[in-house]
Amino acid sequence: MAIHFYTEDTTFKLRNSRSIKNWLKTVVSAENYRLNSLTYIFCSDNYLLGINQTYLNHDEYTDVVTFDESEDSTCIEGEIYISVDRVAENAQLLNQAFEHELHRVMVHGLLHLLGYDDLSDETEAQMRLEEDKRLALYEQMIHSKP
Repeated sequence: MAIHFYTEDTTFKLRNSRSIKNWLKTVVSAENYRLNSLTYIFCSDNYLLGINQTYLNHDEYTDVVTFDESEDSTCIEGEIYISVDRVAENAQLLNQAFEHELHRVMVHGLLHLLGYDDLSDETEAQMRLEEDKRLALYEQMIHSKP
């Protein structure tokens, strides 16, 4: 049951990593999955663009790319790449705190591993509801600590 945080070509430092790990593990458990290995890689726009071009044939900037590496449909194993540049820009555009937008993107990637998608208007709306629900859980968890 391991969650790891790494960086590529950025000096980004994740705050509250222990609380975030506990939150992400709770999200996985609530969906009746087991967590094997979950790796977050925080990187720049250009780094994630290269991944998007190389592996997904998409020639556009994005905030998150998720790779499902699980061999068991009940077990989570994957890598989630997050552009901290894109998260910062989106936070500003949406008038949100950087941390809030970062947590949204982190759980968005995890929700993909849990079987949610956002390929249609309907599933995208459902994804947003699920993100909001998980973000509220995080807020509840950090405010209920003794």
